[in-house]
Amino acid sequence: MTIRPVVPADAAELADLLNAIIARGGTTALQTPFTAAALAAAYLTGPDVWCCHVASAGEALLGFQTLGRYPGLPADVGDIGTFTRLGATQGGIGTALFAATVARARALGLSALNATIRADNAGGLAFYTRMGFVDHDVISGVPLADGTPVDRVRKRFSLTPAA
Repeated sequence: MTIRPVVPADAAELADLLNAIIARGGTTALQTPFTAAALAAAYLTGPDVWCCHVASAGEALLGFQTLGRYPGLPADVGDIGTFTRLGATQGGIGTALFAATVARARALGLSALNATIRADNAGGLAFYTRMGFVDHDVISGVPLADGTPVDRVRKRFSLTPAA
């Protein structure tokens, strides 16, 4: 597996990867499929994206992790999102991506990372906990497109040494 920065040519394959996750449902808060251009602007290379890394095996992209600015977060806190190809979870992809993202976040001088995960996404919650994130907030009853309320758990990872 290779970890590298995203390039514009990755957008179409990553849109397909993310759209498959959205179509399956049950994990991501994202519910509307992305075009390659919309995904690039929002999560890959747009003006609010600090970095995005992809994991690949040969020609296939296995997943991506994005770090960007998010409304309501302090200027020195990045918002992280991790997406892996269906069927490729538990393969170390997220962990490898996280090492690259943390290195870049520290180089940017960020103080912390924020992850917001659906409360019913046990795998996502467990992943971020394994990476060292701690719960710091819950946003209650955020409605899905069908009106179903689902809490969002906000987790924080400190990039600064503990005092």
